[in-house]
Amino acid sequence: MKMEKNWIRPLNADEIECRASTVSEKGVSLLLYKDARVDQKILDDTFGIFGWQRTHQCIDGILYCTVSVYDKETGTWVAKQDVGTAGFAEKEKSQASDSFKRACFNWGIGRELYTAPFIWVPADKTDIKKKDDGRYYCNDRFRVSFIGYNDDREITELKILNSKGITVYELKAKSSGAKEPESNTLTKAQLDLLNSELKRTGVTLEAVQDRYEIQTPETMSEKNYNRIMAALAKTKSAKAA
Repeated sequence: MKMEKNWIRPLNADEIECRASTVSEKGVSLLLYKDARVDQKILDDTFGIFGWQRTHQCIDGILYCTVSVYDKETGTWVAKQDVGTAGFAEKEKSQASDSFKRACFNWGIGRELYTAPFIWVPADKTDIKKKDDGRYYCNDRFRVSFIGYNDDREITELKILNSKGITVYELKAKSSGAKEPESNTLTKAQLDLLNSELKRTGVTLEAVQDRYEIQTPETMSEKNYNRIMAALAKTKSAKAA
């Protein structure tokens, strides 16, 4: 099995789903994901319908999935395994599906989604409602109409439409750009700059904390800070939006 750098292709736009992560009166943050049918299609396209297999096993009450690929050069099966989490409905089925998708991530299918920018849709571009209990929800459905990658399989271009076909988010490729400077500590100046960017874009701190799984800005890592600032820099100003 000759494993080249891009031996499994990146996802096409119509293979990527959008899910609302955080909803507030100011807007919606979106997450990109793939479903199990996409994994099956890419495995078929890459290795052939007889060139891969999946198995499940329960270890200490937790369901694991193993995705194995047949190596014609050595005549052996090469396996990668991961664990799944159960959803609120049909727990057994959702856990099996989730473990399969995670195992496919280990094979590189959809791994480029980890490079997605912070996707923020302001309130004036979507349909946000308020429930009786004070929580907000979004009626819109979103889809990826275009996606582009660089040679490292990082997302450099992205266009998302709502159910009416209106562009609600767009990331355009830059001709050139410098990397974020590294720093040993998170300073007050950095936190002030973060707050300034949140205010400029209209993105809520809650949405950032949910997207990057951080408790408070003060305790975030330098790596997360750089990722957040880079994503916010690609987000349009609230006034311009």
